[in-house]
Amino acid sequence: PDHVHLFVSFGTGCNITLGEWIKGLKRHLGSALQSTGATPRQLGHQELQSFWQPGFHDHLLRSDESYGEKWDYVRMNPVRAGLVSREEEWPYQGEIILIDRV
Repeated sequence: PDHVHLFVSFGTGCNITLGEWIKGLKRHLGSALQSTGATPRQLGHQELQSFWQPGFHDHLLRSDESYGEKWDYVRMNPVRAGLVSREEEWPYQGEIILIDRV
């Protein structure tokens, strides 16, 4: 796996931007990975200094888009990549906190 999909919802009145949140998430997860002894991998002849590529790609879920359809797309990624034969077999998925979809 070489990427992560997240569904994120900020509450009304939240003063943090998505970019700031992603930066903090990358910093926190990078520290956690380093504490396990993991190191960023090499890319060709270049030693990477971070586990993460710069930036991120976001997609705002519009009112005419189905949350369920997007969730199904994300759940099927490991199947399309040939990592598992059924989405239920992928251990790195699930909801931590249910997002209010109303």
